[in-house]
Amino acid sequence: MKYRSIFNDDAYSFGELQVLPVAKNYIENGFLDNMFLHDDGIVKGLIRIEKEEIVELYVDHFFQGQGVGSELIEYAKENYSVNYLWTIEKNTDAIRFYEAHGFQLTDTRKYEDGTTEYLVMMKR
Repeated sequence: MKYRSIFNDDAYSFGELQVLPVAKNYIENGFLDNMFLHDDGIVKGLIRIEKEEIVELYVDHFFQGQGVGSELIEYAKENYSVNYLWTIEKNTDAIRFYEAHGFQLTDTRKYEDGTTEYLVMMKR
């Protein structure tokens, strides 16, 4: 739901960007070696790591604000050499979240594939 106001596309926001469809896509495409789920009986979030990058971090909208994202990002920092990530420039909540976990905005930007929205790089 966080991205609905950015992309203005209900099918994308409530379909493709939800945790379960993303997780199923990863299973089908063999990304499991780099993906970790927050699962306490319900899959609430996931994180995907490639080398030093947090490639994706998703928390289902219904579980945001409950520490799921914090647990996933701290796990990545403690167990992998993650140094950077990209986030949507307009997603100020995400930027504040990542800053609270030691990441800082850089001046590096690029377009999100297939959109007119910018991604910004954050490093720690």
